Amino acid sequence: MPRPRVGPLLGTVLAVLAALLLVPPAVGALGGGGGDGTQLRGLRMLVPNAPGGGYDVTARSAAKAMEDAGLTGSVEVFNLPGAGGTVGLGRTVNEAGDDRLVMSMGLGVVGSVYSNDSPATLAETTPVARLTQETEIVVVPGDSPYRDLDDLLAAWRADPGRTPVGGGSSPGGPDHLAPMLMAEGAGLDPRTVNFVSYDGGGELLAAVLGGKVAFGVSGLGEFADQIASGDLRVLAVTAGERVAGVDAPTLRESGIDVEFTNWRGVVAPPGLDPEGVAELERAFADLRATPEWRAVLERNGWQDAYLPGPEFGRFLAEEDARVERVLTGLGLT
Repeated sequence: MPRPRVGPLLGTVLAVLAALLLVPPAVGALGGGGGDGTQLRGLRMLVPNAPGGGYDVTARSAAKAMEDAGLTGSVEVFNLPGAGGTVGLGRTVNEAGDDRLVMSMGLGVVGSVYSNDSPATLAETTPVARLTQETEIVVVPGDSPYRDLDDLLAAWRADPGRTPVGGGSSPGGPDHLAPMLMAEGAGLDPRTVNFVSYDGGGELLAAVLGGKVAFGVSGLGEFADQIASGDLRVLAVTAGERVAGVDAPTLRESGIDVEFTNWRGVVAPPGLDPEGVAELERAFADLRATPEWRAVLERNGWQDAYLPGPEFGRFLAEEDARVERVLTGLGLT
């Protein structure tokens, strides 16, 4: 019996199908990343404050480093500011089960939960990784009459109400806790301090340069460019040791017995399955080992403070208790 003839079009289709069956799937073609070596696809990073702040810089720097290192596909970074980061926290908690959403956060969000009576808490989130820590800095405009910390302290002690200090976090956040501890160390009653809260480093920078506050307290990495250009001058660092590249003493060198560092990390929504959690943890653990991320740390003056998910979770619980103790001790709760 003669074999049936195959038309040219049908023959082409069959040849293409056969070729596809012989070719292995492309890297990442099967969706999410994980232990099979594929990229983590569809990752979104929520920034809970305005553009230009520390969480924003951290998220965008991490996203670019992950993309450049080939750990992920394109990463979407978006801002959802409000209530010191607790609006973003509420959104994260409400996205239960979404293992492609993470939120950039840090000590400021811990304090904001208290100062804003947030219904959502960090205990409800899935800790993914602590990434960095950095010193806080005391800054003034380049043309400020306060040439050093002694000048500033003299004015602050004489009239704290008329020497406002700005911070890029809500009460309870690092930019609030640092000047309050600094005031206490300088012999001032923290309750007399005129603290002005701004939603992130971008708004704080405008306030400092515009003379709306006498001085600002923020993370070093947020103002590195303005310090280098001379638009801002650093009067002191809150770390226990001087910081390379920053011409400023520590608070202790200036007679104030205070040491303070800020930190930042990443959390995810609750209710993730173990595989989803493992993929997120692995992506950020791999990020830490890349030259791209090491360059980010150096450029921003950040220290590597990596903690994996479970250890980060225990650290978060300890920080929550510490912030509550400090706020209560300062009479600010």
